[in-house]
Amino acid sequence: MNKLRHASLAGAAITVMMLTAACGGGEKAAEDDYGKAPAGSSSKIGDGSTSGSGGYGSGGASGSAAADKNAPAKQLAVREAPGIGPVVADGKGLTLYRFDKDTAKPPASRCDGDCAKAWPPVPADDASATAGLDAELGEVKRADGTMQLTLAGWPVYRYAKDAAPGDTKGQGVGGTWSAFAPDGKKAGAAVGDEGKDGKDGKDGKEGQEEEEQEGGKEKQPEEEKPAADGVSVKDNPTLGKILVDGQGRTLYRFNKDSAWPMKFACNDACLDTWKPAEPVEKSAVRGVPEKLITTVTRPDGTKQLAVDCWPVYWFTGDKKAGDITGQGKQGLWFAVDDQGKKVTTPAS
Repeated sequence: MNKLRHASLAGAAITVMMLTAACGGGEKAAEDDYGKAPAGSSSKIGDGSTSGSGGYGSGGASGSAAADKNAPAKQLAVREAPGIGPVVADGKGLTLYRFDKDTAKPPASRCDGDCAKAWPPVPADDASATAGLDAELGEVKRADGTMQLTLAGWPVYRYAKDAAPGDTKGQGVGGTWSAFAPDGKKAGAAVGDEGKDGKDGKDGKEGQEEEEQEGGKEKQPEEEKPAADGVSVKDNPTLGKILVDGQGRTLYRFNKDSAWPMKFACNDACLDTWKPAEPVEKSAVRGVPEKLITTVTRPDGTKQLAVDCWPVYWFTGDKKAGDITGQGKQGLWFAVDDQGKKVTTPAS
């Protein structure tokens, strides 16, 4: 009898551990694309730069090196990187990078939280160009309100694992990070193979605009958009700060669901109206603590986005970005604020 009781208690303990991991561990369910360097990506710029106080140190930097992570760029320079070609470096010789998931038109950064720890944003103040740098310097406001340097519209970063001036360990990390070329494009990219850069070496969006104009379509004004395939915060005039998905759709939680123990009450016909939000990468989370964003597994085995361990959905009755027609439906469905809590304010 005691053996059966012990087995039962052990089984219960394992169940609790599994449930905890299912939500708490979901934060890492998506692959990070900002910390894994490809094999052999440790080339160094051959310009005679010396290591020392100008580097970050590998791992956690300390002292003046830690301060350098977020130091102004000072005068930018163009240097030759073996196997890559000309790259842009800051005033201390540290290589500067761009992120494919950011945008240049309009400038927008998609690297926050843990991503920004691995790729410290370069402040916009105290930066100047040098001879050979063909891209325009600018700035963009980040989700935390700070101003970040841009080059040809692209937000500028350093890589924390570049331990010394001249290192280019960030080149190709995750398939989404590249050192800057002097014209603001990706260093080392073949002509016509710029990934996001498209027609005639123009950034993809610019190339697309030219194609539309050549085809007789009128260029439309651009608007700031939420993080692509991610989670962002929208300031709704009625509900305040609420979470939206990559298409600007309001995210809702269902009172009949449960975060602990995990329970999904929206199934079958309910899913015709309320669609489970898809999981996102942490690099595409903006304006909300990353620890709140997790991935949970539904009874049918599919993955769903969760906020503070609550499964979230978008409403088919919301016809355009920013709609909140699902708010308060049946007294059970509510938008979620930037701290992961349900918003109980009526929609009207």
